[in-house]
Amino acid sequence: MMEKSTHPELSLSPPSQTATSEDAQSQFDLGVKFASATGASQDFVQAAECYRKAASQSHALAQFNLGVMYAEGQGMAVDAAESLVWFGRSARLGDAGAQIKLGDNLHYASLTQLPPVATESRIEAYKWYRLAAAQGYQTAEISSGVLSMKMTREDVTAGNVRVAAFKIGLPESETR
Repeated sequence: MMEKSTHPELSLSPPSQTATSEDAQSQFDLGVKFASATGASQDFVQAAECYRKAASQSHALAQFNLGVMYAEGQGMAVDAAESLVWFGRSARLGDAGAQIKLGDNLHYASLTQLPPVATESRIEAYKWYRLAAAQGYQTAEISSGVLSMKMTREDVTAGNVRVAAFKIGLPESETR
C-alpha cells in the first residue's frame, strides 16, 4: 500500500522505493523536485536530505547544492564552514560552480589575513578560478585576472603549477 505524500505534485512512492534509493542521480533528482517545488510542496529539509544521500556517493552537483543550502540557510541554519566543506568536495570532483565559490571565499579571506596566510589563500583562489575558467566560465577568467594583479609572478607560477597538478577526485592534500 502506498503511503500518502505531503507533496502531492511530486507523486512520490513510498520511501522504500524512491527516497532511500542508493542511486545518487535519483536522490539528486528528488532533491531538485523538493527544492524547486512551489508553495507548500517546497521542502528544503527533504531536499537537503536527498542531496546529502547523493553527495555521500560523490555526486558533485548534490555537494554543490548542499554548499548553497548551508550558505543560504535553506532547510538548515546558515553554516559558512559547512558550506565550504561541501563546495570543496564538489570542486575537487571538478564542478566549476563550486570552484568559483571556493575561489571567491579564498580571495575574500585573503583580504583580511596576515601576509603568509593571505598569499596562500590567493594562490589557492587563483587555482580554483583557473580550473573553472578552463571549463569556459568567463567570470572565473575575469576573477583570476583581477586576482593575479594582487599576486607576485612567483605566486601566479605557483598557482599555475597547482592547476597543472590538479586531478579530479583527489583529496585537497594531494592536489598541492
